[in-house]
Amino acid sequence: MKKIIALLLAVVMVFALVACASTAKTDDTAAETTPAETTETTEPAAEETEAPAEEETPAEPTGDAVGTDIKIGVVLIGDENEGYTYSHILGIQEATKALGISENNIVWKYSIGEDESCYDACVDCVDQGCQIVITNSYGHQSFCRQAAEEYPDVQFVAMTGDTARADGLANFHNAFTGIYEARYVGGVVAGMKLQQLIDEGKVEDKNKTADGKIKIGYVGAYPYAEVVSGYTAFFLGVQSIVPDVAMQVQYTNSWFNITAENEAAKALIADGCIIVSQHADSTGAPSACQEALDAGTTVYCVGYNVDMLAVAPTAALTSPTNVWEVFYEYAFNAVMNGESFDTNWSQGYEADAVKLTPLGESCAPGTQEKVDETIAAIKDGSLHVFDTSKFTVGGETVTSAFATDTDGDFTPDADEAIFDGYYHESYFQAAPSFQLRIDGITELN
Repeated sequence: MKKIIALLLAVVMVFALVACASTAKTDDTAAETTPAETTETTEPAAEETEAPAEEETPAEPTGDAVGTDIKIGVVLIGDENEGYTYSHILGIQEATKALGISENNIVWKYSIGEDESCYDACVDCVDQGCQIVITNSYGHQSFCRQAAEEYPDVQFVAMTGDTARADGLANFHNAFTGIYEARYVGGVVAGMKLQQLIDEGKVEDKNKTADGKIKIGYVGAYPYAEVVSGYTAFFLGVQSIVPDVAMQVQYTNSWFNITAENEAAKALIADGCIIVSQHADSTGAPSACQEALDAGTTVYCVGYNVDMLAVAPTAALTSPTNVWEVFYEYAFNAVMNGESFDTNWSQGYEADAVKLTPLGESCAPGTQEKVDETIAAIKDGSLHVFDTSKFTVGGETVTSAFATDTDGDFTPDADEAIFDGYYHESYFQAAPSFQLRIDGITELN
């Protein structure tokens, strides 16, 4: 905010997870299968998994696609060693497979910074004949838009971006998932575990605040709307099961820093947090939770983007994750058919664009049933994550909050987002906009 190998092992997941991630050392343009190099320190994976095999016969095209001669440019902030980018890579692979598009028709650009090199990468994709170019980090947006303005016959998508509607270019788009919904459900999973710990008498005095609320923690990357929206949704999910909780948020000021994330989680655990979640891109926090649990401290975690069971087999409960294939198949199919597609796209459970990874063995009995019930309520509209009757700010119910930043100062100043009793996240723009600091959550730094 390198080159993909078709038979990718779970070592890639050990680095993982979110929206803008670390910048590693490579820049290449061809779809190849050479193993990537990285400047990041690696951590061995606990188990192996296969990524989609290049040798597999592509699935038959779906929908009304008129052909598979589309060429796709993909400009990525990281590579397969960083979970957020890896999830995009997998989503693109699955979408192209479903549509019968050869991976040879993808121009991969790995580890592209949030600077002029992004614009250069976008232009190079156009020069190689791409009809659609995607960037995956927020900081890529202005450079992606610059290229879109210069090449009106090519479609450009700035993932996680927020200016497409205001920019008004027919060929410039923003997209993001409704991941806040899955974060809420991840909070429900954590709440179920916390209730089990309460019932078993495993919540100690050190796990409570002075006023008796149970401490939970959150490792966040930056105090941006995307992170605030996510941790608030998680907190509200926990509160739906165990109301008397208080959450501490520790920022690392990096999307991907395994050491900082590990240390932040350890600090939260040392302060008595009995559940730790995250919006950061590595396995640092789950690893810290597993180490503490193995040493006799009661603590469990909810990750992000990838299954954390490989590094935290008994501490990890689940991870909210994006299913990027849903958007990519939609957008690629539109381009193949010469059709327009949404300027702002954001879908959650209603389109199966978000989900939880498999529940860990430490989850409380009845968790899957509660998860299914919660997802069904989100889908049918009977549950809204940011229901204003469920939280307060400064002791007061919130009746007004804006969603759109019109002057670039990162403070929403237009588009009333609260109506019908809840804050409408990702309603006016694809990217999250919820920035309210609700009662019960403390940012430590």
